[in-house]
Amino acid sequence: MQPPLSAPTEPVPYEDDADVPARGKPALAVGIVLLDQFTLAAFAGFVDALRLAGDHGGRSRQIHTSWRVMSWDGKPRCSSAGLTIDVAAGLPDDPEQFDYVAVCGGNDYINGRMPEPLRDWLRLAAERRVRLLGICTGTFALAQAGVVGPRTVCVHWNVLEAFRERFPQTRAVVDRLFIDEGDLISCAGSTAAIDLGLYLVARHCGRDKAQQAMRHMMLQGVRPARVPQAHFRSDLSGIQDLRVRQAAHFIEQRIDNPPPLDAIARYVGVGRRQLERAFRLATGLSPMAFQRQLRLEYGCWLLLNKPSSITQVALDCGFADGAHFSRDFRAHFGVSPRQYLQSGAAVAREPDSVGGLATV
Repeated sequence: MQPPLSAPTEPVPYEDDADVPARGKPALAVGIVLLDQFTLAAFAGFVDALRLAGDHGGRSRQIHTSWRVMSWDGKPRCSSAGLTIDVAAGLPDDPEQFDYVAVCGGNDYINGRMPEPLRDWLRLAAERRVRLLGICTGTFALAQAGVVGPRTVCVHWNVLEAFRERFPQTRAVVDRLFIDEGDLISCAGSTAAIDLGLYLVARHCGRDKAQQAMRHMMLQGVRPARVPQAHFRSDLSGIQDLRVRQAAHFIEQRIDNPPPLDAIARYVGVGRRQLERAFRLATGLSPMAFQRQLRLEYGCWLLLNKPSSITQVALDCGFADGAHFSRDFRAHFGVSPRQYLQSGAAVAREPDSVGGLATV
C-alpha cells in the first residue's frame, strides 16, 4: 500500500506581507481637490493609476500609494458629466502630509471664481514646498491662486486661448501631455492624467508598480510627457473679429465631419458671404481653405501616431476616399502620404499669417 500523500492544507490568503512596507506614510501620498464641474475622466484615471499601484490584484489598500479626495468646504462635488462624488474631508490644516496636492478642474474655469479658503490653502501648500499638480483646468485655479509664477504650464488645447487671455504673463503650451517644473506639474487632463499618475508612481514607488497598474488598466504602454496632444488648431491670438474666432472653433471641433459653409455661417449668425469676407480679411484664407488645412494637419498626425491604412486616415479626416486625400496632401505638402509616412519625418512649416496652423 502506497504511503499517503501529505495531508492537504488550508489555503493561505495572499497578503504578500513581504511586499508591505513598515506601517507609516506610503511612498506616494496625494491630496486631490475637486473643483466644481471637474472632469470625471481625468480624475478617475488619475486616481485609478494610484489605486492599482498601491496594492496587488486591484485590492485598493493604500499600501504603496495613498490618496485623499477633498473639496475646499468638505461638501460633495458634481462633475461636468452630472455625477456627484462624495469627498473624504475638507482641506486639512497642514498640507505637508501630502507629497503632492492635485487640483482637478473642469468646466467651471469659465466662471473664474475661487473661494478664499482654497486660494489661501494653495498658497500655504506652495509656501511649505508641497508640490502642486494642475489636472485639466485645475491649472487655471493654480494660476488664479498666484502659485504658478514664471513657470511654463501645459493646458488642454481646447482651453489654451482662454488661459492665455486670463493669464497673459504665464507661458501656456499644448505640445505636451504634461509638464514637470519640479514643484509644479501641469497636465492637459483627459487620458493624459493616467500617464501623469503612472509617471508619479514610477518616480516614487518604482517602475514595477507603474507596470503593475498599467497591466491592470489594459494599457499598451505609458506615454511620456513629451508626446504632443492631438490638437489641430489655429493661432487666433492676433484676431479680434469674434465671428472669425467662433467660426474657427466650430471648424476645429468637427474635423472628422466637416461642416458646410452655410452651417458655419449659421453657427456664427452671419451670412456666408459676410463670413467669407471677414475670414479672408483676418486670416488670408477662406473658411473652406482653413478647414482643409486643419484636416490635412490631422492627417499628418494620424499617419505618424495611429497605425492605419492611408484610406482609413483619409476617412478619419473627413475625405471621401484615399485618392482625394492623397491628391490634396501632395498639393499642400509636396509629398504623398506614403512618402511622408515612410520618411518618418514631420512636415515642418512655420505659420505664415495669424491664421497659420500650429505645428503639432
